[in-house]
Amino acid sequence: MKTIKISTKKDKEVIDITNIVDLEVKGIDEGLVSVFSLHTTAAITTADLDPGTDQDMMDAFKEIVPKLAYRHPHNPEHTPDHIITALIGSSLVVPIKDSKLYLGAWQRVVLVEMAGPREREIVITVQNLDNKTPKV
Repeated sequence: MKTIKISTKKDKEVIDITNIVDLEVKGIDEGLVSVFSLHTTAAITTADLDPGTDQDMMDAFKEIVPKLAYRHPHNPEHTPDHIITALIGSSLVVPIKDSKLYLGAWQRVVLVEMAGPREREIVITVQNLDNKTPKV
């Protein structure tokens, strides 16, 4: 298990972390990698990152969560960020094949920042399923 830190730059943004995660699976022929956010306002998912898709995602997220009189004790205006993160999810499991993330043609592993800028901690756990010693 490894914890990495990612510094976000904006209040709301989608950050491609595919290459960071891919480095952690080198030497594993077949397995699984779990990517987990230690935060309630930063989610992990996959996305197609064609230009503008990140903004499309953020616009859609804003529309999904209704404008209500939230009761979150330290800052009710911050509640939609928690709800969106819960809907997206705090973790992702990706298969490993031939020492690489086994993703679809357009899939990227992304961190979705909902309340930045901040330093975020992401836990990456690799499970080797090929019963071989990892190649280094």
